[in-house]
Amino acid sequence: MPCTTLLAGKKATYDGSTLMARNEDSPDGKFTAKKFIVVNPSDQPKVYRSVISKAEIPLPEDPMRYTAVPNALPDQGIWGEAGINECNVAMSETETLTSNPRVLGADPLVKEGIGEEDMLTIVLPYIRSAREGILRLGSLLEQYGTYEINGIGFQDLEEIWWMETIGGYHWIARRVPDDAYVVMPNQQGIDRFDFKDAFGEQKDYMCSADMASFITQHHLDLSCDGSDPAENAHFDVRAAFGSHSDSDHVYNTPRAWFMLRYLNPHACSWDGPDAGYGPEADDLPWCMVPEHKLTIEDFKYVLSSHYQGTKYDPYGTGEPSAKGKYRVIGINRNNFLSVTQIRPYLPEEIRSIQWVAMGSNAFNTILPFYTNVTVTPEYLSGTAAVPTTENFYWANRIIGALADAHYKECLNPVERYQIRTVSKAYQMLEESDRRHLAGRDAGDLPDDAAIHSCLQECNARMADMAKEETDSLLDKVLYASSLKMKNAFSRSDH
Repeated sequence: MPCTTLLAGKKATYDGSTLMARNEDSPDGKFTAKKFIVVNPSDQPKVYRSVISKAEIPLPEDPMRYTAVPNALPDQGIWGEAGINECNVAMSETETLTSNPRVLGADPLVKEGIGEEDMLTIVLPYIRSAREGILRLGSLLEQYGTYEINGIGFQDLEEIWWMETIGGYHWIARRVPDDAYVVMPNQQGIDRFDFKDAFGEQKDYMCSADMASFITQHHLDLSCDGSDPAENAHFDVRAAFGSHSDSDHVYNTPRAWFMLRYLNPHACSWDGPDAGYGPEADDLPWCMVPEHKLTIEDFKYVLSSHYQGTKYDPYGTGEPSAKGKYRVIGINRNNFLSVTQIRPYLPEEIRSIQWVAMGSNAFNTILPFYTNVTVTPEYLSGTAAVPTTENFYWANRIIGALADAHYKECLNPVERYQIRTVSKAYQMLEESDRRHLAGRDAGDLPDDAAIHSCLQECNARMADMAKEETDSLLDKVLYASSLKMKNAFSRSDH
């Protein structure tokens, strides 16, 4: 599934939270309706059956509750994509990645294996840390294999780990530095790997147990020093496992370039013939320390971007040959954007927030919802096949389709909607947090059912605000678009 990922360690964010975000995008020519739900333990299968690969996987007996953003229609399987479980551990899957024929010949993909359709459902309900997520998914990959190359994120209060599958049965994983962020388009991304750590302390790196011998046996190491991969602390992952095709330079690397350019504008020259890194550079850093601490708004902006401020913006006034040259991040076929935020300064029961946006990110808004609940608001969970303004996904799809055709006329109301909704969301979230903390300080410690009920009421108020503001924006966008219809005529009948 085409996607874009952004990860940030706890020392790189505005409030000390770990932040993990990803756009899920449909393939070209398709639009996949999504819903935001909670999966309770009673709803979790005992034996998981994949629709695509037909794999059957027995699951542990003690699943936890978790949130997910599955397909609204189950015909292609679940596709849970992003969520947080009741232990405040998050998972984002998957970033479809590229590889090369050497890897795929050495370790062919497994038609009957697991993939993006399956991973959240068979992993997230059973893990209590980000590291556990790597180990559980790694063991499943080694047992069942995978039919696609993917990147997967795991997050807890302290750490974020990024995992990449290598061929059908192999995998590597790297910890995101606490003071850095990571950008990931649909391209193998980890740049350097420390096998000494992966086969030793595993402080920042993990991998399949036989990865070093796999590399040696199949001559995948392209370094010129002749070193043993198992002893290499600076192994060139991209050379060994990645791709640098012409299509990458149009579809993938420009997205990473724009995100790095925006978050580190002074790190180097990003534009022109003498740029340190250009939009087609094969050596863009996997992670960087940002120039300022990152916010939810930063995440939303870069994951909604269409190369604003450059000649490549399809809505810009630049030279026609450059406009639309590169695949944008905020594309028409964004299904949803999720930002999972685990806040260290709050008690466990209200610590985790899942920010959710639906539809094309250039025209939508993102709103926070508590995840320690047993049900989500109908406005987000009730997505069905029929378009309706009574649903967050479909209302945003309609707004995007109308506003895109009349971008200049609709930009003002869209921007005001985005600012107004997120401002209200912060205010509502702070008030809800404060009420809960006040009750705690007064010695009022409600049981789990009471907490769930209270947080569900907060989520419902957030959804009500979202519907009111989204309906208002739709009215404005519909009016502006109607005035610009091609059959308009200035003379009125009397």
